[in-house]
Amino acid sequence: MALLDRLRTAFKSGASARAPVSGALFSPWSVPYAAARPTYAQSARRAFCDNPVAQRAVKIVAEALGTVPLKTAHDDVRRLITARSAGQPLLETLAAQMLLHGNAYVQILRNAEAQPVELFALRPERVSVVPDADGWPRAYRYRAGDTALDLALENAEGWPDIVPIRSFHPVDDHYGAGGLDAAEQSVAIHNAAARWNLSLLENAARPSGALVHEQADHAPMSAAQMDQLRQELTALFQGGENAGRPMVLEGGLRWQPISLSPADMDFATLKSAAARDIALAFGVPPMLLGLPGDNTYANYREANRALWRLTILPLADKILAALTQALEGQFADLELTVDLDRIPALSEDREKLWAQVSGADFLSASEKRSLLGLAEKGQPVRGQTIKGARP
Repeated sequence: MALLDRLRTAFKSGASARAPVSGALFSPWSVPYAAARPTYAQSARRAFCDNPVAQRAVKIVAEALGTVPLKTAHDDVRRLITARSAGQPLLETLAAQMLLHGNAYVQILRNAEAQPVELFALRPERVSVVPDADGWPRAYRYRAGDTALDLALENAEGWPDIVPIRSFHPVDDHYGAGGLDAAEQSVAIHNAAARWNLSLLENAARPSGALVHEQADHAPMSAAQMDQLRQELTALFQGGENAGRPMVLEGGLRWQPISLSPADMDFATLKSAAARDIALAFGVPPMLLGLPGDNTYANYREANRALWRLTILPLADKILAALTQALEGQFADLELTVDLDRIPALSEDREKLWAQVSGADFLSASEKRSLLGLAEKGQPVRGQTIKGARP
């Protein structure tokens, strides 16, 4: 009963010094967010490395785009795009860079005959535009640490060496705007909420209850008595190792449980809203990330179809169009597209299209094949690799 004796002594003490209030936890909300805008490296670490919602949203899009089946008559081009360069898958890397940074740069490495042998994705935050007198890019400067290298747009033979890919930016002529810019504040809110919750758990800042003394002859406790009481309660009843330990009270002492307040519930709602904003910035339906609320789609299958139609395929078309434009000079009649018939998420849509086109009696067989993206029947495979000269 040593604890109860100490409690009675503390509450009945005649000390006149009032106990100081406990120090507040450090709040991540106390630092103004706009005081210093973070760099891209800092924002990328906060979003992709520290935030599970942003990382999963980027991975869903990038990994899906990295495995899209390609339709092209040139096996050399397919091998170029699907080959790993320095261990990185090209399409997946470009998709992640476009989502986060809004820009992607592909360096075309060539052999002695000026033929493309490797496609390497440069880190976009290291690349800057070197403009000419009129403001048009004449080269791209790649900077790694203290080393800077100027990469020309074309080599001596006139073939492109750098493939720039950028998303739309309303106020910038040279660089695109990535989803990380739009999701930056939501990521900061979500990370701050996670740190705050972790701080509460580690420091037991939200008590599970209050010890109430109902006797009338109580007096304020001194600082030493308050510290002693806190140490006793912490040692005997706080923490996971003391979970479920019963407390025996007598002499007017009463334990009052404390549950979540409405403010705590609003805080959890704010974190969920920030997570949905992050998913929206990267074009991923919240349902696919397991986020509560805003389940606009009837089921998971419809949400996955919308992800492909609204996010993955448009981004894939942008990347493949840029690569096609850079390589078409050395590959005759180069066409590089996504084979929609081999995407499982779009199988129902393609099945309906095939049925509609097949049932259209007013179309010729050639027109039907064209609508379905098929080559003419009996037509030879187009395209030969051109060695060193434009076609």
